[in-house]
Amino acid sequence: MRHVNGWTNRWAGRLSRHRRRPIAGAVLLLLGLVLTGSMYAVFAPAQAGSTDSNEELVREGRALFLVGCSTCHGVNGEGIDTVNGNQLGPPLAGVGAAAVDFQVGTGRMPMAQPGQQNPVKPQVYDQDEIDALAAFVASLAPGPAVPDEADYSTADLSEEERVEAIARGGLIFRTNCTACHNFAGNGGAMPRGGYAPDLSQTEARYIYEAMLTGPGNMDNFSDGNLSPEEKRDVIAYLYSLREQPAYGGFTLGGLGPVSEGLFAWVVGIGAMVGFAIWIAAHTTRSTRQKDGQAA
Repeated sequence: MRHVNGWTNRWAGRLSRHRRRPIAGAVLLLLGLVLTGSMYAVFAPAQAGSTDSNEELVREGRALFLVGCSTCHGVNGEGIDTVNGNQLGPPLAGVGAAAVDFQVGTGRMPMAQPGQQNPVKPQVYDQDEIDALAAFVASLAPGPAVPDEADYSTADLSEEERVEAIARGGLIFRTNCTACHNFAGNGGAMPRGGYAPDLSQTEARYIYEAMLTGPGNMDNFSDGNLSPEEKRDVIAYLYSLREQPAYGGFTLGGLGPVSEGLFAWVVGIGAMVGFAIWIAAHTTRSTRQKDGQAA
């Protein structure tokens, strides 16, 4: 028994001395790194391939960016200011892939010339090129990603769920959006030459991305402010407006009191003034004829 205990104590002493040597820690660290790398290579090959594919997309997007976007936004998306201090192009770090997909997908970017607001126009890039540009901008800093179709589509909802979504979305839209887009979503004028765009023909994907990224003067409704389900409800409400008939007759563009007031003054009051002038002129002729007959 004493012999066994003595042998155990001697081996324990040797191991303790080896552990105290600096080289032992380095060997253990090296073995740990080799084991971790080997396990990663065995169990995650698909992820490594996906990373290579994404890097290729980023390189393609950077090449497109340097040709079509760097003049205003800078070579690395840092933004460019003019001599007068005005912003020729804002910095893009942190805007995310969703902002690129919205701006380039709706034709707002690239701009023909700097202005107060980017107008909607035909796309300059195809969808593959837009995806590459979005991947490059997303690589600059974390930002909102391009939403999946399941985030904004109402195709999978039952009729009852769709009606409930429209009701919730209408409440959200009338509370947060009608000040600029009016109750019918047809847009309207804003200060300093800006305007809220008409949403009656905008795709659901771009409506969702606009709420997510807040382009131009629009507020940013992140998922912390409006959940993905609430954004989808707003889209369901806007799409329901396209199916409703014009119960009031002439919609006048659905722009609210501006167009309606102008119509009332020009057509309504103008017609009344014209009719009053006609009555006055007709009454005068009748009086002269009667005076002539009496004479």
